Amino acid sequence: MTARLRVEQLGKRYGDTPVCAGVDFAVEPGEFVAIVGDSGVGKSTLLNCLAGLDTWDTGSITHGATRLDALTDTQRALWRRAHVGFVFQAFHVLPHLDVAQNVALPLMLLDRPDPRRVQQMLEAVGLEGLGSRLPQQLSGGQLQRVAIARALVHRPGLLLADEPTGNLDPGTAARVMDLLLAQTRQHGASLVLVTHSQAAAERADRVLRLTAEGMAPLR
Repeated sequence: MTARLRVEQLGKRYGDTPVCAGVDFAVEPGEFVAIVGDSGVGKSTLLNCLAGLDTWDTGSITHGATRLDALTDTQRALWRRAHVGFVFQAFHVLPHLDVAQNVALPLMLLDRPDPRRVQQMLEAVGLEGLGSRLPQQLSGGQLQRVAIARALVHRPGLLLADEPTGNLDPGTAARVMDLLLAQTRQHGASLVLVTHSQAAAERADRVLRLTAEGMAPLR
């Protein structure tokens, strides 16, 4: 079931330091929205809030009929497990699991093991034959592709990506964007992507700029 992401008057502070304020935007099922902005303006923090990984001080985040601030920590974790695919800037690949096990993790947490789907995702990101390797045996670009395969393997309804092409060469970056867009278009996912890449932003349906005062459309 597809769902709309809606953010209303979101505000976040660290102590007396405001991170963002008055953030308003929505993302429809099947839509790709790119978020740009200066370094340190809070783009990664915003993604963490959208995933329910971080808290906020004012406003609301709603995905479909689920208002995230109304959930307990446990309920939020279960919601995230079922509905969110997150490509972290720092990968967050588990070092004690091999590549295939890392990619399979969302399916295992949902009690939906599917080795064939895992293999399909490894092939899709160009890591076929590397499933038995440990993360420390991979390059930064390969680790990025593991993180992307893991985010997509369970076909989530909400895709959040923090600089997903930052460690990739242009050809691989284009291939990764093709994968993210395929998930978005074919399965009605909502894709929110933070990027400094002009090539990635150009493929978005809309581009929004985050500032300390809120969110503004660029196109």
